[in-house]
Amino acid sequence: MAARFIRALRRLWLTAPLLVALPLSSQAQETLTWLVRDLPPMTIFDGPQKDQGSIDKMLPLLIERLPQYRHQILHVNRARGIQMLNAPSFTCDPSLVWTPARAKNIVFSTPAFAVLSNGIAIRRNRQDALASYVVDGKFDLARFLGAQQTRLGIVAERSYGPGIDEQLIHADPLELTPHYGNDALGSLLQMQRLGRLEAVLGYWTEIRYQATQQGMDSQDLVFYPIKGMPRYQRIHIGCTNTPLGRQAISHINRELQNIPQAALLESYANRLDPLMREQYLRDNPRFFSETPPP
Repeated sequence: MAARFIRALRRLWLTAPLLVALPLSSQAQETLTWLVRDLPPMTIFDGPQKDQGSIDKMLPLLIERLPQYRHQILHVNRARGIQMLNAPSFTCDPSLVWTPARAKNIVFSTPAFAVLSNGIAIRRNRQDALASYVVDGKFDLARFLGAQQTRLGIVAERSYGPGIDEQLIHADPLELTPHYGNDALGSLLQMQRLGRLEAVLGYWTEIRYQATQQGMDSQDLVFYPIKGMPRYQRIHIGCTNTPLGRQAISHINRELQNIPQAALLESYANRLDPLMREQYLRDNPRFFSETPPP
């Protein structure tokens, strides 16, 4: 009995170094939670085009290239997503706009994607009434927000980019109508149709999509870029600013360079007007070479 016990201990001693040397893939993996919000047509939760957005297509390609983690996808609204990214969890958002305020608590990837910047949508039958705010085809948001009895619809807790965010911060709260619901943009477009808002702020592709979902004709809307803002906006992946989050971003930055872009670009470009589509695809080679990471 004693001899068998000694032999068992010897075998355990010999195999112990092998247990320590097991590869990472066979050890317990960390779970990376992806925070995905309904932002059609980049991410589409429901309907016949479900999961056909450009970010919908990018995320599986990225997950496939990060086998060192277990992955789970959680559908959240913007407010909940930012709350989780600011908490000490292990979460990432695949479609985040970089801002100085967010960068205090969130670590960002290099640019992952580029979209047309946010702009202003107005009803075509209100063009003449709002013509004084349009200069050289661009909307003077600062002057609009400084006027009396103007109302701008915005999605609560969303960043529209640092330049636009700064104008909203200094605007009279009575000029802004934030909406917190899961279908916030669709609700704002309905309010605008009923004459309760003069303008709605957002991405043109998203506004067109949501107008159709609301049973509206997108041809009844006119979209203007905002004066002083860049034509394109870079979308980043953002993770919690923790050791795990920072490590994940280093892996993500490496893998972003290997993800084929053609299908993603076409998925987004097909949502644009023909002239916008042509210029977007023509400008794309410069998106990342001309824009340093934050």
